[in-house]
Amino acid sequence: MSPLANRLVTKMNGLGNEILVVDLRGAGFGVSAPEARAIARSKGLAFDQLMALSDPRSEGAEAYVTILNADGSEAGACGNGARCVAWTLFRDDTRDEIFIETAAGRLACRRLGEWRFEVEMGAPRLAWADIPLAKPAEDTTAIDLAFGPPGAPLLQNPSVVSMGNPHAIFFVENFATYDLAVIGPALEHDPIFPERANISLARIVSRDHIELKVWERGAGLTRACGSAACAALVAAARKNLTGRRATVSLPGGDLDIVWRESDDMVVMAGPVEFEFETELDPGLFADAAA
Repeated sequence: MSPLANRLVTKMNGLGNEILVVDLRGAGFGVSAPEARAIARSKGLAFDQLMALSDPRSEGAEAYVTILNADGSEAGACGNGARCVAWTLFRDDTRDEIFIETAAGRLACRRLGEWRFEVEMGAPRLAWADIPLAKPAEDTTAIDLAFGPPGAPLLQNPSVVSMGNPHAIFFVENFATYDLAVIGPALEHDPIFPERANISLARIVSRDHIELKVWERGAGLTRACGSAACAALVAAARKNLTGRRATVSLPGGDLDIVWRESDDMVVMAGPVEFEFETELDPGLFADAAA
């Protein structure tokens, strides 16, 4: 039997980005890729990202968070998930700031209200090797990449940014012109992205407002993606399409993103929603080899 059997999980969402949080601190085990896929297939527990908490690795942190996509692959960052983790950790805590650790680094989380949290997502990585790309690109604000399925207009020269995970952002005038459900999976797996990539279409509304649609690596079309919102603001500011502060509107709602000039840190603020808590049915893992 999987050690995850009968463990309590918290189902939440951040702007419709479906999140599961499982607290495994002190347990001595984590969540395997087959176990994550089994949970994602279960009725009522389908998720975009699963946030598995384990014991912190450095002093002062509350937990180390492993982020798993619905296909079992590991993600380096998930802003909406980080806010959901913050809610679970703040639930019985009177502090206004805590720290969590992820593969992307140590993140400060702050309580702004009962259901609103701010997360410092780290500094963007902009060099081609850090994103990473498969080959050198002198200018990561517009790399040499194009995609145009038959009968559709050409998409080309995306900006690329890493926010702990790779993002490619295409700036467009009209979302209706493009089918992200076709574009996303093709470009996610393009050879230029050795670790695959999150693919976004961004529309500049004004100097402080971006509209965004996202195909998430390992999850597919999503109503919201916090790290993509951060990457889009960085990409837009680098191209002087916006300033360093903007509201990023996704299908699920709005995030407030700031790229601080003082320390290069990208800060994201937005809401979370609690849905329910339940125990994991042992039968979920009958076919999952841990």
